[in-house]
Amino acid sequence: MNVYDAERMIDTLAPEGFISVEVAEDADLVVLNTCHIREKAAEKVYSELGRLRVLKEAAAAEGRKLMVAVAGCVAQAEGADMVRRAPVVDLVVGPQSYHRLPELVARAADRPGLVETALTPEDKFDRLAPPSPAAIAGRGTAAFVTIQEGCSRFCTFCVVPGTRGGEVSRPVAAVLADVTRLANAGVREITVLGQNVNAYRGEGPDGAPWKLPRLLARLAEVPGIARLRYATSHPRAMSDELIAAHRDLPQLMPYLHLPVQSGSDRILAAMNRRHGRDLYFERIDRVRAARPDIAISSDFIVGFPGETDAEFADTMDLVRRVGFASAYSFKYSPRPGTPAAAMEAQVPDAVKSERLTALQALLEAQQRAFNAASVGRTVEVLFEKPGRLPGQIVGKSPHLQAVHVQAGPEMLGRIVPVRLVAVGSHTLFGELEDAAARPIAV
Repeated sequence: MNVYDAERMIDTLAPEGFISVEVAEDADLVVLNTCHIREKAAEKVYSELGRLRVLKEAAAAEGRKLMVAVAGCVAQAEGADMVRRAPVVDLVVGPQSYHRLPELVARAADRPGLVETALTPEDKFDRLAPPSPAAIAGRGTAAFVTIQEGCSRFCTFCVVPGTRGGEVSRPVAAVLADVTRLANAGVREITVLGQNVNAYRGEGPDGAPWKLPRLLARLAEVPGIARLRYATSHPRAMSDELIAAHRDLPQLMPYLHLPVQSGSDRILAAMNRRHGRDLYFERIDRVRAARPDIAISSDFIVGFPGETDAEFADTMDLVRRVGFASAYSFKYSPRPGTPAAAMEAQVPDAVKSERLTALQALLEAQQRAFNAASVGRTVEVLFEKPGRLPGQIVGKSPHLQAVHVQAGPEMLGRIVPVRLVAVGSHTLFGELEDAAARPIAV
């Protein structure tokens, strides 16, 4: 979602004469788009602001003005405190005010330290400038589209309801317009986004709310769109209709990111996740029955307050029983203002680190096994960009695996059959079906 937001900020600033540059040293305006989910992510913001302070001073010595803005969830959470802590910041702008960036940048140029973090009810998406065809083409053949924002589930560890607000779904017509614009500029794969995307309830053309499966079916009809994905989901919102879409909709890729966070029912209750391990197993079993080749990924938090060794063992048991193609795992990080931050029995960091190491070792072994099992198969790959080696291009399999192939740039943007011949640490290597004799650079 932050990738999508960053692109829309660039598009919104483009009519004001701004263009994107590769390095901060060349910029007149630097926008840090931030995440507040984990403490480490927030700390990185201030580390980067220290570097930008040096650049800003160097620019001033040259008689040039460099403006610094902080956007996203850290900006929303910290507001004016950020300006006091880091005076280098000229503008603090929350996620609901990106459409006002041109106005806010102009005001901050005259009055540094401007803060705009109101959670307004207006639809910012209607006010964000659309990307130009050239901008879309420069971003590749896969794109993100936010269809739902905010969350109303109030997990006790999470800051999203406070930084993004409650759940809001975009109208079907607005989403369709975005996807059609992308498809007309050459995009082949769309990932629709939301903090709780499978709770989507956007207003349809008839005025009635559409759920995610119906929206996906409509997007599949857009000429040029060959692949659809969605992220991220909640187990309780994994409906019968959405499971059936994985069976019936060819454009919906066989990949599901379904965060579970813990394998312990008591910890899940303390997190206010509103699902238990049995419900999670049931959802996974039904999705796999509908689409046997589906790849499952998830999110995990270790060391949540009060987590015992036995409860961590429940998480390890869940991982072994499900088998994941990939996963994200983190140590619990107390976030200011969340109920979990005030809970007793905070787990020592050393214990969290030990548990995370064990969990990641298991998850990485499962990912390696999943990738290794793909060798020898022929899969369709959407090629997206040049690789690091000469004559190499990189694409994604239906299971979201990175696939490297020796082929020319004329293959970029195409979906072609590739025979997978080798596996790397986190990638696969293949050869085009009609080019079996070509050497493979591993």
